Amino acid sequence: MSFMKMLSDKMTIQNKDRALTGRSDPITTPGNHFVTGAPLSPPYPKGYLLLDVGLGCFWGAERLFWETPGVYVTGVGYAGGSTPNPTYQEVCTGQTGHTEVVRIVYDPQTISLEALLRVFWENHDPTQGMRQGNDVGTQYRSALYAHNQEDLELFRKSAQAYKDALSASKNHGQASPITTEIKMASNFYWAEDYHQQYLAKNPDGYCGIKGTGVSCPISFS
Repeated sequence: MSFMKMLSDKMTIQNKDRALTGRSDPITTPGNHFVTGAPLSPPYPKGYLLLDVGLGCFWGAERLFWETPGVYVTGVGYAGGSTPNPTYQEVCTGQTGHTEVVRIVYDPQTISLEALLRVFWENHDPTQGMRQGNDVGTQYRSALYAHNQEDLELFRKSAQAYKDALSASKNHGQASPITTEIKMASNFYWAEDYHQQYLAKNPDGYCGIKGTGVSCPISFS
């Protein structure tokens, strides 16, 4: 395969009929959170809610959210693609269609979805398309996956609010369009165990999280 073909594959979300086959069995069975000890998989406490976000390499993104008050547990995985139960190596080829995501379980009585979205928007650049900084490929695209219609509408409102904030910022100038993929959640596949809470296990590990420096409004109504 030529270098240009490989680059094209990494920058284009593959159609289902061209995606890698994958497998029927999960590649990992999630255990407990390395930092908090909470179980990564359900059942979760009654009334707690899910949020799936992609904002570049999931190592730094996950730490950002497990340190956020009101978040019960976090885990990392792959979403938004076609290949069932992909491996990390497969996702890196760009031929599964997935992006790296953080699954967030939170207590809505302690932290609002709006506040979590503010963390999301302010800690990456949602205008970069299939990349975040030096991390290039479809697996690094910005994404918000909703678990109900109400959340989906709030995601869209928040994107418009942040686009307006970027456009108004003297630091950012005339903002490029927000390229965040916003849609209903479909399949979520847990990443391999060594990726879970990676920066707690490897304190000197790579973290590519970097925002635009532009604040996001806390309310999107």
